[in-house]
Amino acid sequence: MIEGLWITYGWPFLVILGKISLILVPLLLSVAYLTYAERRVIAAMQLRKGPNVVGPFGLLQPIADALKLLHKETILPSRASPLIFIMAPVVTFTLSLIAWAVIPIGPDFVLANVNVGVLYLFAISSLGVYGVIMAGWASNSKYAFLGALRSAAQMVSYEVSMGFIMISVLLCAGSLNLKEIVYAQQGVWYAIPLFPMFVIFFISVLAETNRAPFDLPEAEAELVAGYNVEYSSMGFALFFLGEYANMVLMSAMTSILFLGGWLPPFDIAPFNWLPGYFWFAFKIALLLFVFLWVRATLPRYRYDQLMRLGWKVFLPLSLFWLVLTAGVLVWFDWLPNTGGG
Repeated sequence: MIEGLWITYGWPFLVILGKISLILVPLLLSVAYLTYAERRVIAAMQLRKGPNVVGPFGLLQPIADALKLLHKETILPSRASPLIFIMAPVVTFTLSLIAWAVIPIGPDFVLANVNVGVLYLFAISSLGVYGVIMAGWASNSKYAFLGALRSAAQMVSYEVSMGFIMISVLLCAGSLNLKEIVYAQQGVWYAIPLFPMFVIFFISVLAETNRAPFDLPEAEAELVAGYNVEYSSMGFALFFLGEYANMVLMSAMTSILFLGGWLPPFDIAPFNWLPGYFWFAFKIALLLFVFLWVRATLPRYRYDQLMRLGWKVFLPLSLFWLVLTAGVLVWFDWLPNTGGG
C-alpha cells in the first residue's frame, strides 16, 4: 500500500522538485552574478576597475552585498500598511521566478509544456505591475506613490505593443506552445523576417523592466528613487533581485520568440556539437550584455518622450506590422498548418 502510494505520488513529486531546483538554483546564481557583471561591464566601458577587492577579481562581491543587506535593519514607516508593504517585494520577486515554469530550456527540459505558454508568460509579466503599485501605495509616501504611478503607466503602455508583436510571432508559428515556436524557427530565426519587430520588442522589454534609458521610476532628481524609496534591508534586496530576474526572464523570452531558443545558429558542425541549453544560455547572456551596454551608453528619457515613443511610435508600428504579417501569410498561402479543419 505504502509502496503504491510512493510510486503514484512520491516519485513524480521528487522529479518535479528536482526540475524546479535545476531551474531555480542556476537562475538565482545568474541573478546574483548579473549584478557583478553589470558593474564590471559598465566599469570597463567607462575606463574604471569595478569591483575587484572582495575575492579573486571581485567574484565574491555579490555575496558580500547580500550579507550586507541581510544584516541591515528592516524599517517599516510608521503610517505604512504593514501587510501590503511587506508583500509588495515578495510579489515582485516571486512573479519573476514562477514564469520559468513554461520556459523550455532544451528540447526535453521544460517544467510545464502547456499549449498556452505565451499567454501564461504575458499574464505573469502583466501582473508585475501589482508589486510596484502595492509598494508605492503601502509606503504612504508621495514620492513612492508618484514613482509607482509612473512605473505602472510605463509598464502598461509598452505591454500593448509587446502584445501585438507576440501575435505576429504566433501567426508565423501557428502555436501558443513555446516549444512549437522554437521548432518553427528551424529554417530561419524570426529575428530575420521580423527584424523591425525584434528591435521594437527588445526596446519595449527595456521599458517593461524599468531599465535604462527608461528607468523613470527611479529618476533621482525628482522622485528620490521612486516606488522603493521607503524600503531597506531584504525588502529592497527583493526588489533589486526581482528587477534582475525580470531581465533574465525577458531575455529568455526574446530568445525563444526571435532567436530560436535552444537551436544553434547553423545546424552544421561544430555548432550542433554543443547541447541546446548552451546555446539558450549563450543567447540570454548576449541579450543581457546589450541591457548593460545600453545602460552605459544612453542617457535617460524624459517621461513625455517615454510615453510618446510607446503610444505614438511603437503601437502604430506594431499594429501595422501585425496586419502586414497576416496579409503576407494569407496572400502567399504561408499560414502554418496547425492540423485544424
